[in-house]
Amino acid sequence: MSKKMLLDWMDSNQAIFTEIAQKIWENPEVAYEEAFASELQMKILKEAGFTIKPNIGGIQTAFIAEYGSGKPIIGILGEFDALPGLSQTVSTKHHEAIPNGPGHGCGHNLLGTAGVEAVIALKNKMESDHISGTIRYYGCPAEEVLSGKTYMARAGAFDDLDCALTWHPGTSNIVFNMSMQAMVSIKFHFKGTTSHAAAAPHAGRSALDAVELMNIGANYMREHVLDGTRIHYVITNGGLAPNIVPDRASVWYYLRAATKEQVEDMLVRIRKIAKGAALMTETEVDSEILAFAYETLPNHVLNEVMFENLKMANSFEYTETEKLFAQELVDTIDPTIVKMSKNLFGASTEGLLRTESEFNNQIHGKSSAGSSDVGDVSWITPVAQVMTTCAPTGVQLHSWQATASFGSSIGFKGMHLAAKTMALTAYDLLQNKDNSLNKAKEEFKASTNGKLYTAGIPDEVEPPVNKRTDLIRML
Repeated sequence: MSKKMLLDWMDSNQAIFTEIAQKIWENPEVAYEEAFASELQMKILKEAGFTIKPNIGGIQTAFIAEYGSGKPIIGILGEFDALPGLSQTVSTKHHEAIPNGPGHGCGHNLLGTAGVEAVIALKNKMESDHISGTIRYYGCPAEEVLSGKTYMARAGAFDDLDCALTWHPGTSNIVFNMSMQAMVSIKFHFKGTTSHAAAAPHAGRSALDAVELMNIGANYMREHVLDGTRIHYVITNGGLAPNIVPDRASVWYYLRAATKEQVEDMLVRIRKIAKGAALMTETEVDSEILAFAYETLPNHVLNEVMFENLKMANSFEYTETEKLFAQELVDTIDPTIVKMSKNLFGASTEGLLRTESEFNNQIHGKSSAGSSDVGDVSWITPVAQVMTTCAPTGVQLHSWQATASFGSSIGFKGMHLAAKTMALTAYDLLQNKDNSLNKAKEEFKASTNGKLYTAGIPDEVEPPVNKRTDLIRML
């Protein structure tokens, strides 16, 4: 009955949180620029009776909202940054709301709002049932560049947690009992000598040549790395004009692998390639690490608790209008991609909007292809993660179709399911009647095997300073 009352409250108050998610979707902000979303969430949580701690880890858009006292301390992780260039209306045709503007193609307008919904519902339940313990909502910026939580972790924001819960919008209702890859984000900057490319090419030393030679070396390196490893890069500066030998050029790399140790090995090798390219071109090179996320450690005990609550909360259905929207949206996607998406986890799918609840286990020790700074938190405290259907099967994250879905009623329904799942799970863990929290900690201890968390971003590297964050009112 207690859980039913919690769910009833959330059903009665859904409109409040749908509006919050809608407002954040309508005002997308990229990493470290999330002034609107951060301030809106802090305002709502302060009005609900939470104590707000802003400016976590030196980031003005990072904050902690806390209610209660004593143990256990349970955190719910939220995010709210958008992606550049993914502006889109809620439409089945590609139509930008703002030309080349940002958009929520990863659904973080939903992700953070579900956390706010969960902790406010849980606070009301704790008050009515006189439940002791502490709940926290973490407003985490800049997940899309995989560094917000690392700066927060480096500042000790998660050190006293007993566990943390999180989720992500997806195309199915799955407890995500898998690891995600570790990843380093690093830029290499080459410095050469300018000259007239036609009249005096012999006098120049091309920084762009160095970048291109480095990329060739990195591409040959691909043959000699572990399966599942990923190397991506973009040239962020290639010079100003063809008739000027470029004296400045930069390239931005992501290196991913199953563990942080494997990424560190790749990083040593890619630095040698950069140094070799500089030697070949008689240029100079330096580098800067922008992010260094750990692989995520799944916690089977917590995920089992979350799965039972996902099944309990999962009761909604889709309207015919939503089904038609889903079909028309998926019709814009290559059918082979849609088929691959249906078979991604080996589950049969009827229709495009998946309603069943699933438990997605680690497969033969392999990690999933993506990365998240949630990995950093998972090396500090046990973490459970769920994904819910916020878009039709076939829609890929970081696409205009995803932005459209995450601003639609389909996305909002998935958000409310995630909020209910996290609230119910936290409710169980606060009471800890079946000793799940202690078992989760034992599993965490075995998984980390004595390895202590150390932030991958060097201490001397400060969070990016943003001009827009001065709009935040300190609460």
